[in-house]
Amino acid sequence: MFSNYLIGLREGLEASLVVCILIAYLVKTGRRDALKPIWAGIGVAVAIAFGFGCALEFGSQELTFKAQEALGGSLSILAVVLVTWMVFWMRRTARHLKAELHGRLDAALAMGTGALVATAFLAVGREGLETALFVWASVHAASDGTPRPLIGVALGLATAVLLGWLFYRGALRINLAKFFTWTGGMLVVVAAGVLAYGVHDLQEADLVPGLTNLAFDISSTVDPSSWYGTLLKGVFNFQPDPTVLQVTVWLLYLVPTLALFLAPVGFASGKGKVKEPDEPGSRPSEAPQA
Repeated sequence: MFSNYLIGLREGLEASLVVCILIAYLVKTGRRDALKPIWAGIGVAVAIAFGFGCALEFGSQELTFKAQEALGGSLSILAVVLVTWMVFWMRRTARHLKAELHGRLDAALAMGTGALVATAFLAVGREGLETALFVWASVHAASDGTPRPLIGVALGLATAVLLGWLFYRGALRINLAKFFTWTGGMLVVVAAGVLAYGVHDLQEADLVPGLTNLAFDISSTVDPSSWYGTLLKGVFNFQPDPTVLQVTVWLLYLVPTLALFLAPVGFASGKGKVKEPDEPGSRPSEAPQA
């Protein structure tokens, strides 16, 4: 449940910050008349993301077992690719996000209502589709027959909306750089578990060999139905009897990705960067670092 809460919180907060920036800019520039198209675009983006998630869930139920496993494994791997790109993108471009969104808004204001709707839709829609896919993959991997994974996602999204509102009102100030670094690192760990589970799905679909070649089996020591087994499953997608390929893929993804993400020097150096105004809810000394 915690891993799903983290996904909802992290992904939802990014979308909330985007909305805060768009709304705050229009209010400060006296363009409240443009708020309705912005909210319309945001509403369409949320509806499409929700519809995409429903299509994944209910559409997959009509497939055969092997087809379900093949679809689940493929989408899990795609979700890991997208979320990995997202955490590195946010780390690299967070400082410039506000200026980029302002530039898009200025261009959209000059073009008219349709452009405003499209700008809000594109700004929030990408986050929504990525969130829907990764949430579906994570819930699919951590599913234990209870609604707890979905409850965790819902609580994370609700917390993100609340934090976004508090940021906008200026009632909450946190170090966004540290927040996105720590949550991004934890999300990489969650993604490693989703990736391993996706590989297992492909093995069960007979698309990848090695299903019976186990790396270890500690089912007798770690009971998957126990409280600690459930906790390990919910947080890390832990499996007491993984295949050799699962463990190999998990290590090959987690170790270099986490090391690269937490490295002091990222993909972009600090040279040539322009200092942007602070994001909602951050102090000048706490602006996100790329």
